[in-house]
Amino acid sequence: MRWMYVLAGVATVVLLVVVAMRTPSLSARHGKVDAHLFLNNGNQQPLVVAFGGGSGGNDWERRYLKRKRDSLLARGFALLAIGYFKSEQSPAALDRISLNAIADTIMAIASRHPQVDTSRIILMGGSKGGELVLNLASRFPQFKGVVALSTSHVSFPALTIAANTSSWQYNGQEVTYVPAPFKTIVPALKGDLYTAFSMMLENEAAVQKAEIEVEKINGPILIVSGKDDDQWPATQMSNEIVKRLARNNFKYRYRHIVLEGGHAAPIHHMDSVFTFLDEEFKK
Repeated sequence: MRWMYVLAGVATVVLLVVVAMRTPSLSARHGKVDAHLFLNNGNQQPLVVAFGGGSGGNDWERRYLKRKRDSLLARGFALLAIGYFKSEQSPAALDRISLNAIADTIMAIASRHPQVDTSRIILMGGSKGGELVLNLASRFPQFKGVVALSTSHVSFPALTIAANTSSWQYNGQEVTYVPAPFKTIVPALKGDLYTAFSMMLENEAAVQKAEIEVEKINGPILIVSGKDDDQWPATQMSNEIVKRLARNNFKYRYRHIVLEGGHAAPIHHMDSVFTFLDEEFKK
């Protein structure tokens, strides 16, 4: 019987190797997103564009975030909730998501509504959404600030079985990412994402190439992490963002707040986010 288990193990490894060598096709819905704009009754509303993380869908239009959404509206902000994968119109997988398409969608929607102040557009995202907003804001200067919750400082692979493409695409090219070595398969299959991401970060050369150029962001930055994050080393990666900003003499205000708690801690402690938005973007 033992030889059957060995054979099954070998077959599994071979299958994984074959999958890893195949580049998946782009989705038929590539470049499409879902967007839901929430406005208050005022004029000249700063716009917060909000993105969820690796679970997909359009988090910020969902009921469980209604109180936080309403708090933003009550403070005079408009909110644009965007689903960039695994939503009705967007691709099923987080794979080579078009940064250009997201930026174009944001500006098209903001420009159609005279209540929105297009000179004050702030990007906010958590987890993979934090990675996304840093990538967007570092490439498109029309975005004037960033709130990155439980974020990374580098771009990681697509959330696909093969994990052999980038999460993001810019100007038709894949954004450079830290590859997933073969050894990450075991912790990933066990659901130990923290170990898998930590293994990826051991490749210092790849990390250096895949670092997000946060110093190019055209406005202030707030980063919030939970020190006991079990999904990936968010506090460590957020500290790397701060170091890069300091090295490059970043001219805008930036701050990293470390909370007690795990991956979801920042979304449960939004007071610091509201304070940052009020101080930086309310006239």
